[in-house]
Amino acid sequence: MNKKVLVTGATGFTGGYLAEELANRGYTVRALSLPEQDISKLNKLGIEVVTGDLTKKETLAEAVKDIDVVYHIAAIYREQNVPNHYFFDVNVGGTRNLLESALEAGVKRFVHCSTVGVQGEIKDPPAKENAPYNPGDVYQRSKVEGEKLALEFFSENDIEGVVFRPVGIFGPGDMRFLKIFKWVNSGKFRMIGNGEVLYHLTYVKDLVEGIILCGEKKEAVGEVFTLGGREYVTLNEFVKLLSEVLDVPEPKSRIPVWPVWSAAVLCEALCYPLKIQPPIYRRRMDFFTKDRAFDISKAREMLGYNPSTELKTALKMTAEWYKAQKML
Repeated sequence: MNKKVLVTGATGFTGGYLAEELANRGYTVRALSLPEQDISKLNKLGIEVVTGDLTKKETLAEAVKDIDVVYHIAAIYREQNVPNHYFFDVNVGGTRNLLESALEAGVKRFVHCSTVGVQGEIKDPPAKENAPYNPGDVYQRSKVEGEKLALEFFSENDIEGVVFRPVGIFGPGDMRFLKIFKWVNSGKFRMIGNGEVLYHLTYVKDLVEGIILCGEKKEAVGEVFTLGGREYVTLNEFVKLLSEVLDVPEPKSRIPVWPVWSAAVLCEALCYPLKIQPPIYRRRMDFFTKDRAFDISKAREMLGYNPSTELKTALKMTAEWYKAQKML
């Protein structure tokens, strides 16, 4: 394999798994990193690291030089507590800068990471790729704009473009889902509502397989793909699986939605003016109240995407990693 690829976000969770797998497959891998990010793992893997900033186009030329495929994973997420404009600076402006730099450097293919969050609450699950945009917060709005920008750029310029939307990424090394593992493990988890909303997760190694297919398959060009796990479950089923892999009693306590929703509104009103992160807020309630289930048949049929890891198996591997790190 003599293809040279660039991975943005390679110091993060998904990008790190992707960069490592590409290197294992014989690709020549380059990673884009901000100056302050930890690149020790990338160095151990023999991955070339170039320092640059997506918001500063002049720093990107070296990163895209002689590159065949760009995998653009980097983004600012809602958990990072930054001003609203920064989501658009990075997720839209940074994407534009990288697209233009890639085109100028003669990059053949650009694989853009969006998110199923651009579709917001799913009205008729499971959602296909053509379900309407319905972003619910500033992060999702910025990702809608970034996705639209990428698709328009691909249609107007001589570069092969692919967009993929990952679903609920988790696995060893992930920190986003650690909180619910802790709640269930400690016996403190309380279901808010009836728990019958749908939930869809993707084991990170399965996702990486799909991302690489987006960079390899000619059928992928010009398309948008949802990349999710092989199955989705109700929130009740998800929590039951978690209790089984953690070997703890299944949580049975339930709390009505509206008292918690009202408390979230009050917390936001009190905390946001003081620039304090509220202990509970309305967006967190989405986990308990909104369906998250997606149809991955397009990726299966066009790319040969075949997520092979059962949800319970993946949850067990993740729980074991948390325990080994003494996080549970």
